[in-house]
Amino acid sequence: MTSALDTKPASRPRSRGGAVRPGGGGQRSRDRVASVVLHTLLGTGLVVMVGPFVWMALSSFKTEGEIRADPPTWLPENPTLGNYDTLFARLDFPTYFANSAIVAVVTMVGNLLFCSAAGYALAKLRFPGRRVLFLTVVGTIMVPSIVTMVPLFVLSSNLGLVNSLAGLILPFLAQAFGVFLMRQFILSIPDDLLEAARIDGASEPRIYWQIVMPLCKPALATLAILTFLASWNNFLWPLVAATTEDKYTLPVALALYAIGQNQTRYDLLLTGSVLIVLPVLIVFFVLQRHFVRGIATTGLK
Repeated sequence: MTSALDTKPASRPRSRGGAVRPGGGGQRSRDRVASVVLHTLLGTGLVVMVGPFVWMALSSFKTEGEIRADPPTWLPENPTLGNYDTLFARLDFPTYFANSAIVAVVTMVGNLLFCSAAGYALAKLRFPGRRVLFLTVVGTIMVPSIVTMVPLFVLSSNLGLVNSLAGLILPFLAQAFGVFLMRQFILSIPDDLLEAARIDGASEPRIYWQIVMPLCKPALATLAILTFLASWNNFLWPLVAATTEDKYTLPVALALYAIGQNQTRYDLLLTGSVLIVLPVLIVFFVLQRHFVRGIATTGLK
């Protein structure tokens, strides 16, 4: 028979240093509760953000009457491709899609080149007025785009750029936010690396193209997504600058044909919105890994 002296006390949870940690089970319970609450909040936010897009995609297969039904339905009762057939029949879709693609891609490439070059100069080159120039560039971000709409249109008209793809592209080839984004990222590149290249005889253009640009892939991917998205969805400037149908972009053409004087065709609007969103999703999924890394490493947190 074992005596009371032979009985060992129950072991208590210990911390990493060996000291007894009181309430270990309670801490794990609180961690589980916090994890459940966090995942619940994230799941709710996901539903709120993704829900409208899912409803839009499903509604593109509904009739106009079902879209206007009260209460609204999620799944189409009688799925149909009639909305897509009507949209392609009423719109010169290939022309409008080509216009949007040309404007968005050229604008994106121009921002990648010019904003990265300006960001490199402001971050790594020493010249008089560099700080004042950077503050001026940053200050223009605070100016609403609508304020510059009329002067921009007058300038484009004097240059003969109205109702042309060049008029839709040139005003947005370099933007202040892109310069700021690239400058912040390039500041993180070690100066010793660039000095070593200069000692080896590399010129500034070669340093920029062969050393700086490959190191800026995350920031470039971030800028590419943001610029492509803004240009692809741009509505106001193409509406003002394009005066004939052959120069319309997809958002302008969709709005003009789906919204009439007496009635709005929500079936065409939702179907066209699905077609407009798809290229943006493709670009994002291709560059999402670099996009997340770029946002986390360019001072935007």
